[in-house]
Amino acid sequence: MQKIILPRYITVLFILLLIIVIVFILIIGRGIMVPLFLSGYLAVILTPLSGWLERKKVPRILSIILSLLLGLATVAGLITLVILQVSSFTKDLDNVSDRLNNYLKDIDGFLSGYGLNTGIGNGIDKSQIIEMVESNSRTLGEFLLNTVGSMTSLILIPVFVFFFLLYRDHLTTFVAKLFHDQDTKIVKSEILQLRKLVQQYIVGMFKVMAILAVLNTGALYALGIKHALFFGLFAALLNIIPYLGPFLGAILPFIFAFLTKDSLFYPIAVVGIFTIIQLIESNFLTPKIVGNNVNLNAFVTFFGLLVGGAIWGVIGMILIIPTMAIMRRIFELSESTKPYAFLFGEEKST
Repeated sequence: MQKIILPRYITVLFILLLIIVIVFILIIGRGIMVPLFLSGYLAVILTPLSGWLERKKVPRILSIILSLLLGLATVAGLITLVILQVSSFTKDLDNVSDRLNNYLKDIDGFLSGYGLNTGIGNGIDKSQIIEMVESNSRTLGEFLLNTVGSMTSLILIPVFVFFFLLYRDHLTTFVAKLFHDQDTKIVKSEILQLRKLVQQYIVGMFKVMAILAVLNTGALYALGIKHALFFGLFAALLNIIPYLGPFLGAILPFIFAFLTKDSLFYPIAVVGIFTIIQLIESNFLTPKIVGNNVNLNAFVTFFGLLVGGAIWGVIGMILIIPTMAIMRRIFELSESTKPYAFLFGEEKST
C-alpha cells in the first residue's frame, strides 16, 4: 500500500490546530486538569515512601493511606505556620504606619514644589492598614484555594493521588501496551527513568528550598529583621518559580526593613544578602542537588512560565517546568522528535 505524504503546510496546520485544541482543553478543563497534574507529581513524590512501606510487608492500600496522611500533615503544618506569621504582622503596624506616613509627607512636599498636588501627604489611616493585613491573613487560605482552583479540586487531589499510587503498575503496563511495536521491557525502563527524573527534580527542589529557608532566615535574624522566619520561608517557597521567584521573595523583606529600620543600611543589606544567596543557589546548590534533571534552556523556561501563568496562573508557572522536562525526555525517545528535544534543552558545549 502506497504511503500518503501530506504537504508540509498541511502538517504545520495540523500541529497548530492540535496546539490550539490542547490549550483550549487545558483552560476549559482547569478544574480537573490542575488537580490531575498536581496529583501526578505528588504521587511521584510519595511513591518511594509507599514502596518502602510495602517492602516492610505493609499492604499497598494501607501504605498509600499512611503516605497520604504524612503528606497532608506536612502541607497543613506549613500553611498553618504561614498564616500565624502573617497574623503576627499586626503587632508592628504602629511603627510601620507612622514611618510610612512620614515618607508620604516628604514625597508630597517634594512633588508640591513642582506644582503637583497628590494629596498623599495626609497619610494613611492606621486602622485601614491593620484591617487590610488582618483581612489578608484571613483570606490567605482563600488565596491558596484559588491557586489550586476550587474546594472540589482540593478534594480531588488526595483522591487522584490515592488512585495513581494504587494503580501505578497498571498504568505502566498500559503505557507499555500502547507501544506494542517496541520491546515492553525497554518501554517500562523508560517510564521508570521518567519517574525517577521527576522524583529527583521535585525532591531536589525541596532540598534547595529547605536550604534557602535556613540561609534566608539566618541572614534576616542576623540583621535584626522581625518575622525573619516568615520572610525566609516565603522567599524559599517562591524560588520554585524560576527567574521571577527570587526577585519577588526579596521585595517583601526589603520593604519591611525600609519601613521599620532607622537606617538605609538594613534594606540595602537585605538586597545584598539575598543577591549573594541567589548566586549561591544558582551556581552551586541547584547544579549540585537538582543537577541536569531539567536541562531546559533559558528562553524555553521563560516562555513556558508565561504560557503556564496565562493558562493556569501561579500553579501553572509551578507545574510547567517539570512538565516541559518530561516532554523533552519523551522527545528524546524517537528520532523524529529529537529536534524538539534539542530545541527544549541546552546545547552542550564542546
